[in-house]
Amino acid sequence: QVQLVESGGGLVQAGSSLRLSCAASERTFSSYTAAWFRQAPGKEREFVGVIRWSGGSIVYADSVKGRFTISRDNAKNTMYLQMNSLKPEDTAIYYCAADPRMVYRPVSYYSRPNSYDYWGQGTQVTVSS
Repeated sequence: QVQLVESGGGLVQAGSSLRLSCAASERTFSSYTAAWFRQAPGKEREFVGVIRWSGGSIVYADSVKGRFTISRDNAKNTMYLQMNSLKPEDTAIYYCAADPRMVYRPVSYYSRPNSYDYWGQGTQVTVSS
């Protein structure tokens, strides 16, 4: 069972950048579909973006498109979320998640939290105005 650990969160001003990391305990993580979600207080967990297991195609939520970039370093079993031009509304706990099934699914499937078997503990991102 793969363990996921997020890091890199913090308190920043609007317009700043942060890079989050999601480190996996197993090499098999490189063949998983992996995603970032976030959850603000009192709100449901929200899809941020996903990198598919097959060829690494990446899809982003409209709210972060053009500002956030997902990448992965398979040699380090790590996925990243580069966040630029941060806004106060980006404030949330950010989670990474992984789906081990190597099956092609539509984006609508990957945007649902219950599509993922493995989750990290989350890292807090706070953006001040």
